[in-house]
Amino acid sequence: MTPVQAVESFELQVDPDARLQERRDYFGTDVLEFEIGDPHERLAVVAHAGVVTEPPPEPPTGAWEAVLGDRYRRQAGEFLLQDPTEMPEDGGLDALVAEVRADSPLETALRVAEAIPNRFTYEPGTTFVGSTVSDLLAAGGGVCQDFVHLGLILLRSHGIGARYVSGYLFAASEDGGADSVEVQTHAWLEALLPPASGEARWVGFDPTNRGFAGETHVKIGHGRNYQDVPPIRGVYRGPAAEHLEVAVKMRRVNGDG
Repeated sequence: MTPVQAVESFELQVDPDARLQERRDYFGTDVLEFEIGDPHERLAVVAHAGVVTEPPPEPPTGAWEAVLGDRYRRQAGEFLLQDPTEMPEDGGLDALVAEVRADSPLETALRVAEAIPNRFTYEPGTTFVGSTVSDLLAAGGGVCQDFVHLGLILLRSHGIGARYVSGYLFAASEDGGADSVEVQTHAWLEALLPPASGEARWVGFDPTNRGFAGETHVKIGHGRNYQDVPPIRGVYRGPAAEHLEVAVKMRRVNGDG
């Protein structure tokens, strides 16, 4: 649950049948775990969820001075720290870091969401799940995961707390779009933006789609990077090969709300 998202129903089915254990991870995401000890040739994991989303409120418009204070830094915590496995070693991002700097943290985050798709092509197959930002720079293209990892570096370089968000995007157009669509896992980021006074607030930005994350974004969880919040993760033991198939369908129950 978030200030703009609430889960009304959730059901997880596992075949072969397994006992589910629920826990909340370090970042506050609810996690379901299971183990199947008997030999099996097929594993199916099917989840059904009903989620209510709302348009996000207007973002905070605080000044740069606010991100320098101890109060902000305590709230941002480790989301201010760069991931050393993602940082290019040759200073290849210096010009882009300087380019996205604006008059306020909010305007800087918006510039990041615009600058990344302006410079890089969204091109599935160019990178893979283990690719780094250096791979994105070399290829000139990538997918949402790559765009978000780059966005995290740019924001953190300016002292703005930033975290990776994993979820789904309902991509059908509002004007005559379908009520049911096949989607893939999507990624965006959240930046901790300071207000004129009071506590800073996490605001979603989607560098793949050039702007704010809105009510069509359904969040699964957040972390420092992709490795903290993959939608599903597991291991198996045995001599057999494995083949993974994934399908996600989103259905808009009320397109007017």
